[in-house]
Amino acid sequence: MGQVKLIFASDLAPIRNFAPIMANEPAAIYGDLLPVLGSADCRIVNLESPLDPADGFIVKSGAAFTGYPEHLASLQAGGFDVAVMANNHTFDCGEEGFRRTRRLLQDSGIGTVGAGETLAEARKPLSLFLQGVRIGIFAISEGEDRRGAADCSAGVRPWEVGRLAEEIRAARKEYDVILVSAHCGLEYQPYPSGYVYQAFQLWAEAGADVILGHHPHVPQGMAILGRTPAYFSLGNFVFYQPVPNYWRKVGYMVEMVLDASGLVSHRMIPYRITESGLRLLKGEALADFEARFAELSRPLQNGETALDAWNAVLASNGVSGFAAELEQIAGTMRATPEKGAAMLRNRITCPQHFTQWFDGMTRIMEGTLQDVPESYRRMVREFLTREVES
Repeated sequence: MGQVKLIFASDLAPIRNFAPIMANEPAAIYGDLLPVLGSADCRIVNLESPLDPADGFIVKSGAAFTGYPEHLASLQAGGFDVAVMANNHTFDCGEEGFRRTRRLLQDSGIGTVGAGETLAEARKPLSLFLQGVRIGIFAISEGEDRRGAADCSAGVRPWEVGRLAEEIRAARKEYDVILVSAHCGLEYQPYPSGYVYQAFQLWAEAGADVILGHHPHVPQGMAILGRTPAYFSLGNFVFYQPVPNYWRKVGYMVEMVLDASGLVSHRMIPYRITESGLRLLKGEALADFEARFAELSRPLQNGETALDAWNAVLASNGVSGFAAELEQIAGTMRATPEKGAAMLRNRITCPQHFTQWFDGMTRIMEGTLQDVPESYRRMVREFLTREVES
């Protein structure tokens, strides 16, 4: 029996500026994070893209993209042992794109979790046995664009919050450590949605040892829920976005030390995302990030203040923001009916969008939309306006 060092990284996609780097210099994209990754016994990443275009892109509400088989070398160069597939881009190239990607990963010795040919397969946790430690990895996603698996159809594990809590309780006898990977939440916002916070609380109460969130594409804070560290969003990883926004250009990995008694320790490893790849945050830049992260985390320590922080996101959107989104959807539907229909359907069915609209409309009707603490408003404004220093 011994200790296991495990590193979890968020969204990786061989797209945009990073695509040629990952194809031609597979290890270069990680920069000085590469020795950190190499120090771990096991590395897990959320693979936010298929690796084979198969028959082309599906019609969906947001962006669709793909990598190619040659990008597998970059995952191997990073030493990744597990690829999480429970996210909103796994099926961007349809079911065949998913199948080819999963086969490519598994043939190279990279385990997968969170998606399958059936709902039962998508629900199945990945079991690891390292240094005598039994580790169970559960992965769940909101199933955007109706890509959740069903009894007889392929997809990602859908947003079954209560069901997952029951599975965690049942799995406590089987595993020494249970990790939950959750792809969820409203993009680009500093605070988690109310439904995300409630879900993380429920999984913590059920016995999850660590909960790791991703999808917002910006870092969010963390809280200790009972005894469980819950990281609400790790931000982007190897995921390039051509914008000057500071918070889309920083993120963090989570390093965990585990043994047969459970979680021994956990810590963030922050980095910045440059035009040519990742670089560890150091010096003043690291101190600034850690200070802001502490501020982000402060309201998440209890449900009441976490809800106040979420309401600040809704207040920032304002009536004009909700109206502008409606106009955008209507304009898209007139110009490209299939795309507009996908956008509207996703607003109705996907938890992140449905909750934003339901909570926002309720507060408008009650006349409370702008009744939020100024400190939380200020953080939201910073997330939307702060740019990378040249």
